[in-house]
Amino acid sequence: MGNLFGRKRRSRVTEQDKAVLQLKQQRDKLRQYQKRISGSLERERALARQLLGAGRKEKAMLLLKKKRYQEQLLDKTENQISNLERMVQDIEFTQIEMKVIEGLKIGNECLNKMHQVMSIEEVERIMDETQEAVEYQRQIDEILAGSLTEEDEDAILEELNAITQEQMELPEVPSEPLPEKVPEASPIKNRPKPELVAAS
Repeated sequence: MGNLFGRKRRSRVTEQDKAVLQLKQQRDKLRQYQKRISGSLERERALARQLLGAGRKEKAMLLLKKKRYQEQLLDKTENQISNLERMVQDIEFTQIEMKVIEGLKIGNECLNKMHQVMSIEEVERIMDETQEAVEYQRQIDEILAGSLTEEDEDAILEELNAITQEQMELPEVPSEPLPEKVPEASPIKNRPKPELVAAS
């Protein structure tokens, strides 16, 4: 019973999944760094204006040099983010390719097993047996069709003609003349009048 609960579960997270996660985390950190640098650039530019207004040109120049250096860092950061995203896409696409290859491998193994069960020789044997059975049936049909004599054929034609004549014979027309007027049906005797029925 201890084995049931003590067994380690096999993790579904692959090494590729871990690598993708780490790359995405690095990308997110670089983006946070970009935001921080961008905010710093705006502050330093505003401070350089104030220093120029106060006549402190050298200090303003120093700040602008620092700002320029940080802008170059931003460009490098953007390139690194692009590289990370490309790497993530490459890994994810490779994972898809691996699944496709795995599917092809399983399909190929299945086909090979089916081919082992049903070889070309087996299929040819079955086709030959089927052809023989069809030929045998055709021979039986020919024998049965050829067993009727000419007299049998004539008797069949006479019977067919007789059936056709029976269907074409019309019923006889009556010779008596038809009555001119149809007699009315006699009224029902002792039928109570409607008034009497209502009164009772």
